[in-house]
Amino acid sequence: MPISDTPFPATSDLTIGFAHHAYQLKERFDGRGTGVGHFQVYNPDQLNQRIADMDVLVVSGLWNDALLDNAPKLRWIQSVGTGFDQFPLDQLKERGIHLSRAFGVMREAVAEQALACMLSLARHMHYLRDYQRQNDWRAYISDISNREDELAGKTVGIVGLGLIGSRVAELSKAFNMRVIATKRAPSTYDGPADQVTGADGLDDLLRESDYVVLTCPLNDETAGLINKRTLGLMKRSAFLVNVARGGCVVDEDLLPALRSCEIAGAALDHFHEEPLGAQSPYWELDNVIVTPHNASETRMYEENLMDILIENMGRLTRGETELLHQVV
Repeated sequence: MPISDTPFPATSDLTIGFAHHAYQLKERFDGRGTGVGHFQVYNPDQLNQRIADMDVLVVSGLWNDALLDNAPKLRWIQSVGTGFDQFPLDQLKERGIHLSRAFGVMREAVAEQALACMLSLARHMHYLRDYQRQNDWRAYISDISNREDELAGKTVGIVGLGLIGSRVAELSKAFNMRVIATKRAPSTYDGPADQVTGADGLDDLLRESDYVVLTCPLNDETAGLINKRTLGLMKRSAFLVNVARGGCVVDEDLLPALRSCEIAGAALDHFHEEPLGAQSPYWELDNVIVTPHNASETRMYEENLMDILIENMGRLTRGETELLHQVV
């Protein structure tokens, strides 16, 4: 019998386990005064040891599928992140375990990171920091093509006009950029973007854009989206900004394109394997900005997550089955 066939525990009987190596989830939950029992673990070994005690697990990167074998009480997983490709959806459905994601908690943070990346690439901030470390007052540049640039008047192409992508569009318009985008259901969009098409408009978006910003989810349609063919459509002066998933990019195609300046550069916040290995070629490329998957990490992250957690906890204890940002 699926565990969901039994009533969800009352708050007085509930135990929440927070699993994250860095985020202060327990402390932020303490401040909400719910009276619900809870604790935090910080590494895989601790999680394996305590999973059997949990009715609710708040987790992301520490998850592994084997945990289900030792989780007889588990009723609900609240993902710390927006993505959910790491979770075994079919197994969760079979066990009757709910899964919800932290949709929306990172909207402002990730959108601002995308803008920061575009500004940094345009203004050569990564190069200027290198000059600073060398105590080098860089001289004025005669060659116009090698100078810093402006965002105003440029075209940004946003792949995935969801909650984050739509905010990138709003911020880009504030910089007087032309905004074009792809969206699964373009007719549902009501915002400032100048042109919105379905996925069939991707090729034209790549040809026209000075900045290509990935804000799409990783799924069968977007896996390997940036590859040799699609990179070949981009302008040699264009930049790629990936604040989506590393799986949306084929590294074996992007790396040679960056080395040969087939595109001008990239800012990358997510990779196929994390942490990025010390031997990764990305570290050595001057025209690449590498950030450690920190686009969503701001001082407000935990508080925003707690809002979703407490709302969904209330729904389940009231016997409701529909959760905020539910996946399973």
